[in-house]
Amino acid sequence: MILVTGGAGYVGSHCVKELLSQSRDVVVFDNLDQGVREAAPSEHFVEGDLLCSEDLQSVFDHYEIDSVMHFAALASVGDSMRNPQLYYENNVVGTLNLLSAMHEYGVKRLIFSSSAAVYGDPEIVLIPEDHRKLPKNPYGRTKWMMEQAMADYAQAYDLRYIALRYFNAAGCDPAGQLGENHDPEEHLIPIVLDVALGRRETITIFGTDYDTPDGTCIRDYVHVRDLATAHSLALDALTASGKSTAYNLGIGNGYSVHEVIESCRRVTGRSIPVVEGDRRPGDPAVLVADPTRAMRELGWKPRFTDLDKIVTTAWRQRKSTFH
Repeated sequence: MILVTGGAGYVGSHCVKELLSQSRDVVVFDNLDQGVREAAPSEHFVEGDLLCSEDLQSVFDHYEIDSVMHFAALASVGDSMRNPQLYYENNVVGTLNLLSAMHEYGVKRLIFSSSAAVYGDPEIVLIPEDHRKLPKNPYGRTKWMMEQAMADYAQAYDLRYIALRYFNAAGCDPAGQLGENHDPEEHLIPIVLDVALGRRETITIFGTDYDTPDGTCIRDYVHVRDLATAHSLALDALTASGKSTAYNLGIGNGYSVHEVIESCRRVTGRSIPVVEGDRRPGDPAVLVADPTRAMRELGWKPRFTDLDKIVTTAWRQRKSTFH
């Protein structure tokens, strides 16, 4: 059985749906602080917290876990700059508790939700996995710390892991059954769509003086459905070879904040007022993946590589939840 921590959250719930579509046995573990119970379609659900060892022990006692997918983490760059203690407690202590439980119960396979934030400011346009790691914010530092911890556990305890470094997760379940609903919402596309819906008055662009063609930050947007597929493929690869490694998950093409806003205007057909603000601390100018290794070694092929199509799936879901 596969334990999915954070399986009621945005990326986790999409991954659970993918695993269940393949008739895999899944148990979801989530504290529902940011997740939604209805978003976790598995019949096996445990409400628990990684910071509580008794909660973890209970799920490992009750289910025969052979693999873990770990999504339960806080994931906002800006929030991590404002409240680093929360990020170190949740992302570091929580993950170490999970690793300890896996070690105690002899569970050797782990797919870890990592981030492009481990790289910091890139030295080249397309970032490969062996690019130097110099995260600019506490969120990125917590992810890099845990990748290093997993490497140490692998050497000492025969843990086998794959760290999947997401670039910018975006979009929603094409079938419209799952969505993206953070509180507070800090992802660009849903915020822009909320302006289109009238939920917000304007979208603020944080920094228009970056060294990019239009002065705004550039990011690589990867559809959440493609992320879910990559997790399934990564688990298959880990089961087959047992090789611990890390992969970038992105489409290899970046879009600026201005380009995302224009895409949202095209898709929605609505006016989206913009306000220019100061840069946010901790934001690199450009983050674009070189996803070659994931495509070659996992056989991963993103289906959503057009920004308007990604935005369309998000818009469909956002409209359906607006009352």
